[in-house]
Amino acid sequence: MEDQSNSEKRAMNESEFMRYATKRVAVIVVVALVVLWGFVKVLGFFDKPDTVQTAHKTTHNTESIHTAPQPESPEHETAAQPMADAEPGATTEDKKHAVAQKSLAKLEHAAAAKSVAQHDRHAAASPKPADQHAPEYSTYKPSLGTAHEAPKKVALPKGIAFIDAVVEPMDHELNKRFWGWRPNDILNFTDNYNSFQLGVLEVTRRTAVILAERISRTGSTASFDPNLQSAMNWFMIKSDRYWFPSPESKYNAGLDEFREYRERLLMGKASFHIRADNLIPLLIAYEDLLGSCDENLVKVAEKDGSPVSHFQADDYFYYAKGVASAMYTILAAVEVDFHDTLEARRGVEVLHHAIESCHHALEIDPLYITNSNLSGMLANHRANMAAPISHARFYLGVLITALST
Repeated sequence: MEDQSNSEKRAMNESEFMRYATKRVAVIVVVALVVLWGFVKVLGFFDKPDTVQTAHKTTHNTESIHTAPQPESPEHETAAQPMADAEPGATTEDKKHAVAQKSLAKLEHAAAAKSVAQHDRHAAASPKPADQHAPEYSTYKPSLGTAHEAPKKVALPKGIAFIDAVVEPMDHELNKRFWGWRPNDILNFTDNYNSFQLGVLEVTRRTAVILAERISRTGSTASFDPNLQSAMNWFMIKSDRYWFPSPESKYNAGLDEFREYRERLLMGKASFHIRADNLIPLLIAYEDLLGSCDENLVKVAEKDGSPVSHFQADDYFYYAKGVASAMYTILAAVEVDFHDTLEARRGVEVLHHAIESCHHALEIDPLYITNSNLSGMLANHRANMAAPISHARFYLGVLITALST
């Protein structure tokens, strides 16, 4: 009896210990997950994805052309001014002529003085180009000639704004983003940023292909531009390779090829065609990419039938946001370089709606991504992102139809 009682006590003690240990392990796991989540959020607070790229900055710099300030007209002397300076005994006509000569001399002197002062101020405040790949958009410099000489405007070749917009998003993710390119990191703590960068990369890849195969060529018999062909190949390197070759080095090499092409555009040694049949393939590629994003944002199950997990939902969200970010920048440049083509087909307003839809997608920036039921108390951020993405896709489809007719 005593042995049976001892065995029962041991069994009870073991059961209590198991319950005790299970509770403690569960608490430790929960605390560890909370700490890890907090670490990722703190890291994200100091390194939020710059979803709104510098599209307006690129566009405004491209559109702006320095012109000499127009001299303000000095106050003219009135006809009633006393003509006391005329010689005594001179006729009325002589007096009027003398006053006119004196007024003209004052005007010429004031205009020349203002022109010199304005030239000095312009020369002192004029910024210098940052590097050889970012030349000033205008080479106009005011002269010290006559005050009434019309200023000369130097228009940029077509394609400069477009190339700047293609380079900017990837250059930011590779060289200006804290921690740099992340999809190939061995320790992966920021999967949201990884997905965002993959979205930017996919837009850049498709743009590089269309630029090399269509926009830079007059037709199917024209030769490929060597810089654009190399850039297209470099951007096809797998994004998560760690070495041999590393994607960072090859993507930067692709950006350098774009910059070389830009320099050749400035020198008139490269081609950039703004016909509708050159622009339509780019818009179709963007429409297809937005359609893929839209499907991932609204589906309720994966291809194998399993429900969309919480961790996969935020990847879909940030991938679509990266696509919208890069597309927002590039479409703003399309509005500049292809303006004549769009205006002829009444497509400027339609493109503007597509750009605004991409911008609305970038404004969705929740602190934490939830994948709740559409009728639930919490938000379904995938569905929220799907609305502007779907609108951008719709307007691109309308624009493709307008350019095709």
